[in-house]
Amino acid sequence: MSKKEADRIIGRVRRVNGPVVEAEGITDAGMLEMVEVGEVRIVGEVTKLSGSRGIIQVYEDTTGIRPGENIYGSGMPLSVELGPGLLGTIYDGIQRPLEEIYKISREYISRGISVPSLNRDRTWSYTPLVKEGETMTGGRIIGTVQETEQVLHRIPAPPDCSGRIVWAAGAGEYQVEDVILKVETASGLREFSMVQRWPIRKARPSGGRLPLATPLITGQRVIDTLFPLAKGGTVSIPGGFGTGKTMTQHAIAKWCDADIIVYIGCGERGNEMTDVLTEFPRLVDPRSGLSLMNRTILIANTSNMPVSAREASIYTGVTLAEYYRDQGYHVAIMADSTSRWAEALRELSGRMEEMPAEEGFPAYLPTRIAEFYERAGYMETLGHEEGSVTIIGAVSPPGGDFSEPVTQHTRRFVRCFWGLDRQLANARHYPAISWLDSYSEYLNDVLPWWEERVGSAWKEDRREMLDLLQREVRLQQVVKLVGPDALPDSQRFVIEVCSVFKNAFLQQNAFDDIDRFSTVEKQQRMLELILLYWRRGNEAIRRGVTLVKLRRMKVLQEIIKMKFTVANEDVESIDRLAARLERSIDKLEAIYV
Repeated sequence: MSKKEADRIIGRVRRVNGPVVEAEGITDAGMLEMVEVGEVRIVGEVTKLSGSRGIIQVYEDTTGIRPGENIYGSGMPLSVELGPGLLGTIYDGIQRPLEEIYKISREYISRGISVPSLNRDRTWSYTPLVKEGETMTGGRIIGTVQETEQVLHRIPAPPDCSGRIVWAAGAGEYQVEDVILKVETASGLREFSMVQRWPIRKARPSGGRLPLATPLITGQRVIDTLFPLAKGGTVSIPGGFGTGKTMTQHAIAKWCDADIIVYIGCGERGNEMTDVLTEFPRLVDPRSGLSLMNRTILIANTSNMPVSAREASIYTGVTLAEYYRDQGYHVAIMADSTSRWAEALRELSGRMEEMPAEEGFPAYLPTRIAEFYERAGYMETLGHEEGSVTIIGAVSPPGGDFSEPVTQHTRRFVRCFWGLDRQLANARHYPAISWLDSYSEYLNDVLPWWEERVGSAWKEDRREMLDLLQREVRLQQVVKLVGPDALPDSQRFVIEVCSVFKNAFLQQNAFDDIDRFSTVEKQQRMLELILLYWRRGNEAIRRGVTLVKLRRMKVLQEIIKMKFTVANEDVESIDRLAARLERSIDKLEAIYV
């Protein structure tokens, strides 16, 4: 923003109501224009205009702002800076780099503090991919920069740029604001640097949506095998306090096969966000052996920060994700949690005296949730690359009540649901994803991929195991009434197999070097082995073998421990366990036949 633009007065403060400022004397302000309020220049956004009056949503503390103070316009909407240097950075909800702010104001962020989102002093080794005289189109990759050891930053041209290149910088060292391209467009000569701005509430354009056909592999067996998520898909993780939402997102962030991770701490408690900020830089990326922060952007917006900034944080995060998608990368967004974002909407709506809907939330809550999740997708970019944005949103329903508005509205707009169960969490069963409440509508989309990787039996094996889990629930209800001894061995064996499946397959230890991640090949072999135990054991019981004898087989304990003992590259060991299981059951059957 130029000095002249920064001093453009568009109105005056009329009234201050927390993070909402009423303005009067509005002259030439636009809807959703970014403004600065008062002489301390706190950042805000115009959300309503009526004649000469307007409502401004402010993203910093308004204490001390008085009626009559000037409001300065920027001439542009609330935007983020896009360019090299985003990865490995910790931002607040409006893309201010917290580590740079800490150097200036230490532990407490001063009001009106302004620090560039991208480092202006750092130089980058730029390699051009375009030449003078070529035709430029929006979204074309104009050059590359090695942003981190893992990620090659492919600089896309702004989507609205097209014309003939009249000058292109050669390979060399440049800062982000140095001009690297000059293009003759229909509106005149335009100069471009490595940094560009984009409004956070506007989705970046793409060449079109592509079918969702590839799963996002997380290494978590309950997710990949039972409730798979497609790249470019959306999923909700609802759960009460302490059920493991943040833990599940951490595991996915570390182990999923996305190229870039954007982690949004939206209104979370300070100690939880502190854990993220201290833990992520220490996490080792299993793909490269380097720090996970080399391909991660953190957006930290704690519950004690201004509530309005919480509302902007998820838009900031998804815009950064779309930028890397446009470079041809697969990006996973962890939004923790969208309930805090919805609470920010409720407070702002109340201060603007809007008519409330269910439980005090604004009537437009479903629209805002839909607008957020619809920015996910597997896309063909304007530069004819393929990229995706996958949104994994945690929801924190009060008391774990899934019938509350945020959870219910979110379910309408996502195609995958990983409901967390308090009883599982209390029993230290993690991930605490309920196999009764959860579902995935991506099963048929990713089925060809799974069948190509692990065989055509995957869908049927998965269905058979879920049917057994459903039968076990009904049998457990009978057990509570009459006790397990009243059931015949054939029904007690269903409970036994499901118990083995829960302990040996669904439960996963994030601190064990082997168990914390399972390849799809190992997952399928484990599932096949447990189903072999079910099929052969059920047949043996029909032939007269007792359940007690089946339980006493030594190989059964090795099956339960295989998640700890069988490495991902040694799945042949599971085949040897299967052969031993067959021999053990053959011996038992020989006695009774």
